[in-house]
Amino acid sequence: MARRALAWLALAATLTLSGCGYNTLQTTDEQIKASWSEVINQYQRRADLIPNLVATVKGFAAQEEKILLGVTEARAKVGSIQATRELVNDPQAFQRFAAAQGELSGALSRLLVVAENYPQLKSDANFRDLQAQLEGTENRITVARNRYIQAVQAYNVTVRSFPSNLTAMVFGFKEKPQFTVENEKAIAAPPKVEFGK
Repeated sequence: MARRALAWLALAATLTLSGCGYNTLQTTDEQIKASWSEVINQYQRRADLIPNLVATVKGFAAQEEKILLGVTEARAKVGSIQATRELVNDPQAFQRFAAAQGELSGALSRLLVVAENYPQLKSDANFRDLQAQLEGTENRITVARNRYIQAVQAYNVTVRSFPSNLTAMVFGFKEKPQFTVENEKAIAAPPKVEFGK
């Protein structure tokens, strides 16, 4: 009789634990870490391209000192933030990181707009190569961020869904931050189109 009760108890414990979501939490947390590593990888690739890009532009457009300085400062700011795996567990640090990367993206965009004003620079093979590498890297960043967003979504759904939310509370699993757009209202506003008279 005691053996039968133990067997039933073991079966009940197995069924309870298999539905608790602990393994799913572990799996999705590891997917986030892997996705985050790829995001960091691509941001680092972009940061590594910047000194050569700035030097090339400087050779043709040294008078654009403000733009060049802006790119250099934005890169330094990005470099000052330690992009570790733990960053995804700290929403404020994550937001600072995302904001710094956004500033760098804006500075690079301004630099490329300035480059349009210099035909000799645009025709320089080194500049064209760096520009192509930068464009490819920006695409890779977009893909890596998308994978991270999907991994965080799967994890956050698990953290918030019953019964895995109980397991998450017991083991200290908390929701992870997502990449966000700084000014969502500006993006949501319809563009103003005015035709000349």
